[in-house]
Amino acid sequence: MNVSVELTLSPLQDEFEAPIIAFIKTLRASGLTVLENPLSTQVYGPYDEVMELLNGAIKDAFIDLNQVVLYLKMVKTDRSDYEPHF
Repeated sequence: MNVSVELTLSPLQDEFEAPIIAFIKTLRASGLTVLENPLSTQVYGPYDEVMELLNGAIKDAFIDLNQVVLYLKMVKTDRSDYEPHF
């Protein structure tokens, strides 16, 4: 079963860029399909692989940050090839 996950990591601190960059680099290094835009990062792949990656990456980010919000949306399908038709 494949999934598509959209994530937005929001550290609640003045120096927020470095933790976001580190989080995205961790996701990129996974070998899964990772797409980014200015507001979020999407990860696509088999459910177990995606969840294993996210479990570690989110835990590391939360350990390193005192206050942080993570927005996550998940769809049960691989939507990495989606193109709008309008």
